[in-house]
Amino acid sequence: MNYLIHMQRTAAPIDYSIQEEKIARYAKALAHPIRIRILKFLDQQACCFTGEFTEEIPLAQSTISQHLKELKDAGLIQGNVMPPRIKYCINKEAWMEAKQYFTNFFS
Repeated sequence: MNYLIHMQRTAAPIDYSIQEEKIARYAKALAHPIRIRILKFLDQQACCFTGEFTEEIPLAQSTISQHLKELKDAGLIQGNVMPPRIKYCINKEAWMEAKQYFTNFFS
């Protein structure tokens, strides 16, 4: 027997609140254990240069760079180019915002 399930499409696009979009963006950035480790490492430092992550996290620099990009795209970290390296720091404003959003969401 073949069963077909028909799903009704929403006629209009769903409008998300800014808070919902930001929570989703932060949650996506936090959805990998390596990114959590990177954030913990950065939280213990004032800032950190790109190469220092490979000393702390035993992964290829290219893999770490992909994770750093996700965190940066979400706004949780900042990267300043200081040739030939990049200096990363936690974006304290976004970090506090994320904490507040998650606290409100889970309470």
